[in-house]
Amino acid sequence: MTQITTVATQPIAGQKPGTSGLRKKTPVFMGRHYLENFVQSIFDVVGAAGKTFVLGGDGRYFNDRAAQVILRMAAANGAARVIVGQGAILSTPAASHLIRLNKTDGGIIMSASHNPGGPNEDFGVKFNMPNGGPAPEGMTEAMYKRTTEITEYRMLEAQDVDLGAIGRHQLGSMVVDVVDPVSDYAALMETLFDFPAIRAMFAGGFRMRMDSMCAVTGPYAVEILENRLGAAKGTCVNATPLPDFGGMHPDPNPTWAKALMDEMFGPDAPDFGAASDGDGDRNMVVGRGIYVSPSDSLAVLAANAHLAPGYAKGLKGIARSMPTSAAADRVAEALGLHHYETPTGWKFFGNLLDAGKATICGEESFGTGSDHVREKDGLWAILLWLNILAVKQESVAKILHDHFHRFGRNYYSRHDFEAIDTARADAMFADLRAALPGLKGRDFDGMVVTHADDFAYTDPVDGSVSTRQGVRVLFDGGSRAVFRLSGTGTEGATLRLYLERFVTGPDELSEEPQSALAPVIRAAHQIAAIAEHTGRTEPNVVT
Repeated sequence: MTQITTVATQPIAGQKPGTSGLRKKTPVFMGRHYLENFVQSIFDVVGAAGKTFVLGGDGRYFNDRAAQVILRMAAANGAARVIVGQGAILSTPAASHLIRLNKTDGGIIMSASHNPGGPNEDFGVKFNMPNGGPAPEGMTEAMYKRTTEITEYRMLEAQDVDLGAIGRHQLGSMVVDVVDPVSDYAALMETLFDFPAIRAMFAGGFRMRMDSMCAVTGPYAVEILENRLGAAKGTCVNATPLPDFGGMHPDPNPTWAKALMDEMFGPDAPDFGAASDGDGDRNMVVGRGIYVSPSDSLAVLAANAHLAPGYAKGLKGIARSMPTSAAADRVAEALGLHHYETPTGWKFFGNLLDAGKATICGEESFGTGSDHVREKDGLWAILLWLNILAVKQESVAKILHDHFHRFGRNYYSRHDFEAIDTARADAMFADLRAALPGLKGRDFDGMVVTHADDFAYTDPVDGSVSTRQGVRVLFDGGSRAVFRLSGTGTEGATLRLYLERFVTGPDELSEEPQSALAPVIRAAHQIAAIAEHTGRTEPNVVT
């Protein structure tokens, strides 16, 4: 016997989600009424009666308990059906695919992306739309507004659903379909890439190391790379998702994936290395003795996507986030394709993908994807690299070398200054914005400013306007510095400083990136007065 209980509650301040969802420390989500208030606000805004949703998460601490709460609340709010990954596990791109494949009314994803997990670390919840992409800003604002008004939530009093058992279950009058979290996604990958060619490459002795960082991509990587493509057993390391990610910071960059970097630059390095993040939507790619920046990876994938069956007819366009280097623009221009520079946030790509204006898109924070889903997709990018390597029969280094000689090289790096006092960060940006009108023409040790602005974007699909998306300072010759404050952390503010220098001459194509960027770095520090505002002279993370 089940019954629906209406629980009296009070609004909880400070629950403002972005398009990446609501992220807080796990104890906050576990606090009295907190998760329930936010989930009820989602259902109040999108409606639940008679609808079908997808539910899953990255397996971090509290993922399993939160799933049971969300299921009971979905049933109490009249949902007809929820499709949930076995063990409440789904990578973010796999969830996007299930939403699209089953034509559901959206989905709830439990993740804090690349942030650490554990009893005292991070947790998150976000809603994805029926197209499989993140809820737009108008929707998340409505959810936030609802959290400030809510006085009650609805909960079905029932036993937990056995999420370990694949098959159909009943929860009150709602159907719960527990599905294999990997199979549908793996089937989709087989339609996009030349699995026989990749399989033959592995059979010929090609070696790879895939580090899933004890996060959600592990089961997907093992099934696709080892079971379906024949990579040697043990190719996939850290492949079991753990609630605390094994104590790792599941962010695939050279700092946090140091073990992979050490192996790829070691004496017995495999041919190819890759890593993915907490919820499976980010990727890092490394060749033997050579690191591939996310911006260069996007450009190389776009230039060679036609080698994969799913993209053999060519691309409709290429899109990148504003902080991402212009390397992909040069590919688009060479191929006669439209290219788009958008604010950071996958929803902007989603509009372009839905409208058929772009096929491949990416952002510098290790996110790359295509029109196969409406989220960035780490394993997809890794498989496209493998497809290119299998067809070209060349090393990563050779592919990069040829790409730079054809298109030129955009030296690029991101410097993260983490956990800055929020008031100090805000003051720095206020001063920076105030200085913009006077920057044009100024010379900073040989770096002459040609343009400076606070990036604004008019969406070519829906006409919406996004302002104050990051400060851009352009220098003579194609160099650039971009300043943004990030909200993906849970403590303080993070200054993200993006640095870019374009070169074409053969003698300049093989410099060490930080050395090549040194003049841009010095100019950026002077322009923003970083040391004066933050007390920092060195970043926490360099990528």
